[in-house]
Amino acid sequence: MTNRSLGVRRAALLAGPVAMLGLLAGCGSGDDTAAPSTGATTASASVPRTEGASSPPSGVATDAVSNSLTPSAAHSPVGGTRCHTSELSASVGRNDPGAGQENFPVVLTNRSSRTCTLYGYPGTAFVDASGKQLGPDPERSSTEPETVKLAPGQSAWAGLSFANPEVSGAGTATPAALVVTPPDEKDPLKVAWKSGEVPVSGNESSVRLIPFSPGTGA
Repeated sequence: MTNRSLGVRRAALLAGPVAMLGLLAGCGSGDDTAAPSTGATTASASVPRTEGASSPPSGVATDAVSNSLTPSAAHSPVGGTRCHTSELSASVGRNDPGAGQENFPVVLTNRSSRTCTLYGYPGTAFVDASGKQLGPDPERSSTEPETVKLAPGQSAWAGLSFANPEVSGAGTATPAALVVTPPDEKDPLKVAWKSGEVPVSGNESSVRLIPFSPGTGA
């Protein structure tokens, strides 16, 4: 994907209405699991897959369950079944800043031996070393999601953007990680955050998301 097309999608993010999330895992196909929950089953939250973890991260895990199984629209994917957390790896691509914004692709890669699909938004939350969420819940753009079909080894990216704190004057914190939950999944993945401070309080502290597209966003 070119920088120009990436810029267009990120412009759509800033212009559209948004919906508030907890630790998100966005709308999805839900094609091969039981009917989605709407937020009541929070007690069985799964922890990010990190070595030695024994309990959910403080302030994050219950939201992961209540939001991860809430699709934004009915959808039937074309081919395959949805990708599960155990079949994916997560990473954060290079920042592509512009117009006072910091813009990162959140990338999920199919590490399984089958073709699967992603539809919608990832769940995301910045967390500190103890697993506590930093900053307000992210916001979703009004961009229409598309079904992304991933053959083994292929990737999809979702845009994550926030206002540069030096421009906006927002309060900041430096996360230890970004927790990422695939659409319609309960189990999150944890990616070490190496890009410095993020806004967590005051004006312009919201993180914004656009849905998955094919590729890595580079």
